[in-house]
Amino acid sequence: MSERQQSRGDCVFCGREMAKGGLARHLKACPKRLEAQAEAEKTRRQRQKLYHLQVGDRWSGYYWLHLEMRGNATLKDLDYYLREIWLECCGHLSQFEIGGTYYTQIFKDDLAGYREERPMDVRVDSLFTPGLAISYEYDFGSTTELVIKVVEEREGKPLSSHPIFLMARNKFEPPACMECDKPATQICTECMYEREDGRCGVCDEHADEHEHRDMLLAMVNSPRVGVCGYSGPAEPPY
Repeated sequence: MSERQQSRGDCVFCGREMAKGGLARHLKACPKRLEAQAEAEKTRRQRQKLYHLQVGDRWSGYYWLHLEMRGNATLKDLDYYLREIWLECCGHLSQFEIGGTYYTQIFKDDLAGYREERPMDVRVDSLFTPGLAISYEYDFGSTTELVIKVVEEREGKPLSSHPIFLMARNKFEPPACMECDKPATQICTECMYEREDGRCGVCDEHADEHEHRDMLLAMVNSPRVGVCGYSGPAEPPY
């Protein structure tokens, strides 16, 4: 699905539709977001550093997220969120890379000195600064690679009781079925690699009669669509 390089999404605060870069700028001054922040200040939540993160597929501009993350949350919290909204299929391992250090699920002391590893249970306010770029990988076989950018930092009370708040994400517009013009609901993992024209989606009507029907997976809003056994649901966990 990497051939689709542009997508748009809505600000969850005011509903305004923009491209990824436009939303990064818009969210800094969105009046409705500022109102939500003022309401959050009336709660009993702990004031802390909060980070605006822009998350995207490394190889395509189509899939992206704008998140606000608590400073007292951990990389493990971010790993869980990314798995739930975009990635989880077979319990694969994952890792973050920040400044040459790898933060992993299964921490092991690398006695050979190959690389520096640390566990994911580290607070992000000890790592994140505006402008920081973070690499993330899920599944070391059929790998999905993401880039996470720390757009800005603010001090205040979180917008919800959860570690991460979704501020915007790309709208998903399924490609047309390869047999008709209806939106595709499933993707053929065989046709993904066989067809030169890149068309690999089928609608419900044509799925049952597709020659590779045993190779169909759900067409969902995720950079992992069509990879391994991923079939969604591609929805935020909270």
